[in-house]
Amino acid sequence: MAPKVLVSDKLSETAVQIFRDRGVEVDYMPDLGKDKDKLLEVIGQYDGLAIRSATKVTEKVLEAATNLKVVGRAGIGVDNVDIPAASKKGVIVMNTPFGNSVTTAEHAIAMMFAVARQLPEASASTHAGKWEKNRFMGVEVFNKTLGVIGAGNIGSIVIDRAHGLKMKVLAYDPFLSEERAKQIGAHKVELDELLAKSDFITLHVPLTDKTKNILSREALAKTKKGVRIINCARGGLIDEEALVEALKSGQVAGAALDVFAVEPAMESPLFNLPNVVATPHLGASTTEAQENVAIQVAEQMADYLLTGAVQNALNMPSVTAEEAAVMGPWLKLAGHLGAFVGQMTDEPIKAINILYDGVAALMNLEALNCSAIAGVMRATNPDMNMVSAPIAAKERGIKVATTSQGKSGVFDGYIKLTVVTGERERSIAGTVFSDGKPRFIQIKGINIDAEIGRHMLYTTNEDVPGIIGTLGMTMGENGVNIANFTLGRSGVGKDAIALLYLDNAISPEIVKKLEATGLFSQVRPLQFDVA
Repeated sequence: MAPKVLVSDKLSETAVQIFRDRGVEVDYMPDLGKDKDKLLEVIGQYDGLAIRSATKVTEKVLEAATNLKVVGRAGIGVDNVDIPAASKKGVIVMNTPFGNSVTTAEHAIAMMFAVARQLPEASASTHAGKWEKNRFMGVEVFNKTLGVIGAGNIGSIVIDRAHGLKMKVLAYDPFLSEERAKQIGAHKVELDELLAKSDFITLHVPLTDKTKNILSREALAKTKKGVRIINCARGGLIDEEALVEALKSGQVAGAALDVFAVEPAMESPLFNLPNVVATPHLGASTTEAQENVAIQVAEQMADYLLTGAVQNALNMPSVTAEEAAVMGPWLKLAGHLGAFVGQMTDEPIKAINILYDGVAALMNLEALNCSAIAGVMRATNPDMNMVSAPIAAKERGIKVATTSQGKSGVFDGYIKLTVVTGERERSIAGTVFSDGKPRFIQIKGINIDAEIGRHMLYTTNEDVPGIIGTLGMTMGENGVNIANFTLGRSGVGKDAIALLYLDNAISPEIVKKLEATGLFSQVRPLQFDVA
């Protein structure tokens, strides 16, 4: 059955056609996002939801979205999506951080010119029939110093454009390495130095607890007198009241703002100041950018729904299409290992330790971790998935540790998962054979070679005669066919295990019959998602 996507905001027809061309059923309802009640009524039908800024993906919407697997935001901002609620529900949230990068960077440069040459005021004056040539005295950007706060994707494009204007560039970004700074042609400095030396300051950081009011009253007082400030990133990065005071005092000569603390900004103390250029959040508003982000979100969502590839997700590790093709069996294996120990463990789990060996250690370990944790957590909550399970594990105080090592045995690679409780540790290891099928290769330190099926039975016993006969006879008497039978032991007369791959599930009555023989120290029916 083809996955089904709802597009609830205005999106390019090209993007809608991409869904159709890829075999994804799509309903294009561009005004539905504004109708909360109607959205709640229909959202349960869909596997994916493609949005812009009008649709609000609230906890209530997510509760009603019983089949939803992915939300795709055409654009970078996801303020309209409750990401923590989506994560708990197991819904991947994607955005398109690169589709409007050039457009936003160009807007910042345009705003810099506008505030440097007072273009909006000069235009309004001329339209009014005035010819105030002497009133509008601007400044050149040539040979001036541009301070860039945030040298990520958009900030680095601004820096590149600034070089073309023959500007000197200072950059403040805690995550910017010296090597990367040299590569993009910026001099990395601390914030105070940037404030003191810059003729123009442009902001390109997300709004977080650390960046909120990064240009505070105290920071603005440290700026070079006559600085001009541009913000095309996020409202809330500048203390707006403090900026008004700095603009009136002359400490700040001008400001060009595309974003505001409260949007839509219908009123602001910054409005009508002669040295302020204001635009209504137009950073991404070009024909090219709107097309780019729409196409990108359609491709990302289709890739995930059809192949499992995850790109630009905000609440899950990214997995490229190439990685998904290679890692698919290993992701299943990690989930099966987790499912085994999860179903075998009755006590509260304190820690999950995962060892990756050989080729497994070279893969996307974050994604493999998520799959393994999901397998463990599904034992108590079948609705857990790779998005929600790590959140649930963290909330329960379960510590997850990962170790990688080179090839150490006969297999090209393997994964070993150990669950730690207050009473014991339980381990299982597995690998992927050349046929692409996951196998269990070790349980309790006992080497085995077990194919994994939907219905399985695990038993432990002392290594004595009659075990095979008892298991086979009990299954046969109760109409349960054995598809595969795997045995292992630690030594003659020592601990032994059996793992049966069955054609159908066994009843509690069969378990009781086996336990009644007195031969088994443990009898545990298991189920695995092998679809």
